[in-house]
Amino acid sequence: MTWNWEQPDWPHFTYDNGKMEPLEKEFLFRSGEFLGVFRHVNADEQNRIRIDLISEEALKTSAIEGEYLNRESIQSSLRQQLGLELVKDARRIPPAERGLTEMMAEIYLNFARPLNHHMLFAWHRMVMSGERRIEAIGKYREHAEPMRIVSSRLDNPKVHFEAPPSDHITGEMDVFNGWFNDTAPEGRSPLPALTRAAMAHLHFENIHPFEDGNGRIGRALSEKALAQSLGEPSLIALAHTIEHHHKRYYEMLEAATRGNEITQWLVYFAKTILAAQRFTLERVEFSVARGKFHQQFQGQFNQRQEKAIARLFREGVAGFTGGLSAENYIAITGASRATATRDLQDLVAKGALNRTGERRHTRYSISLANGIR
Repeated sequence: MTWNWEQPDWPHFTYDNGKMEPLEKEFLFRSGEFLGVFRHVNADEQNRIRIDLISEEALKTSAIEGEYLNRESIQSSLRQQLGLELVKDARRIPPAERGLTEMMAEIYLNFARPLNHHMLFAWHRMVMSGERRIEAIGKYREHAEPMRIVSSRLDNPKVHFEAPPSDHITGEMDVFNGWFNDTAPEGRSPLPALTRAAMAHLHFENIHPFEDGNGRIGRALSEKALAQSLGEPSLIALAHTIEHHHKRYYEMLEAATRGNEITQWLVYFAKTILAAQRFTLERVEFSVARGKFHQQFQGQFNQRQEKAIARLFREGVAGFTGGLSAENYIAITGASRATATRDLQDLVAKGALNRTGERRHTRYSISLANGIR
């Protein structure tokens, strides 16, 4: 097997620009649409949206690698990192959550800074915070044995990819960092947003410069590239979208290790970013609609109804799985069946909930007709 980094044209990727142009145009259009909606949200709600979206990215980029972090700790640490909350007792936040949010905040606040080895080393220390299984933390890998991605049985392993040897890494990363900075909007050879983000991710993953943490840092580089192209921090739910279809993500990465004609990878990754962008826009529109909803119905609900409505909103854009039933309402509020029936009928009569189905198939959902597309 000859990997792409072993081929004579490495790392000079080629692709069909014509297939990327319509995707690049859609990305710029959606970016303007997002900014238009986001500006209609007040400052407090904007901060809440930032925390929700960035913390979700932190959780999902770790989940892709099989590591599951604590949402509350992630959000608390992010509020501290972004200056939205005073540090009360940083020791209460576990090292993994604290380290990852430090990297996410660094990318959000300082996206415009040029990339260099020291920045990547700092990110790696953050991502590996509290890690004890590996030796080379905050530096490129040094071990003599091959860096391989392997699956299947121990007695019959399948090698999905083998990265360049450790003694090649510094030279490979010199080239990568130079390319990343040269292709930025103000660089010597700027590339369109989606093309650059997709290429940066693939190029970095094919070098695989660290012992561990390459996936999280590679996705962070795509976020940094997108923010630089937009000229402002990116809130695109990239990791969230990848995690929902992570098998496809790994399949496409593996396929792209075979050669340096990468049109298929670029189109896949660009469409993933566009899907993430649409999801982010839906989240912001949902927040706008939630604000309008609370304004409209302020002071009109009893405590049970308030509790149920808050629970429904916590489910986010996707909503309560299968819709809210009377049984769900009883479980959430502790109300009797008769009280639950009256409460739900009252919420429908006020226009706060929509009702569908009949009898045991009756379901309820929040009415957001005036706030979200």
